[in-house]
Amino acid sequence: MTVQTMNSNQIRQAGLKALLEALGPVGMIRFLQQFETGYGDYTKDRAAWLDKMDVRQIAKEIKLRRKEK
Repeated sequence: MTVQTMNSNQIRQAGLKALLEALGPVGMIRFLQQFETGYGDYTKDRAAWLDKMDVRQIAKEIKLRRKEK
């Protein structure tokens, strides 16, 4: 299959595979993070999420999510 015949998803998958092989998992993520600047105020958003929960509730949520997997 050539690049000319590949759709966007196939090109993306091939690119990620090439990055993974060339840089390893950590290097690939560090490379991709350079282009993913994000938005908003994570610190403020995080405080809003966590202020509503105590440690027991957080632990319960973690256990619940682990069971779902």
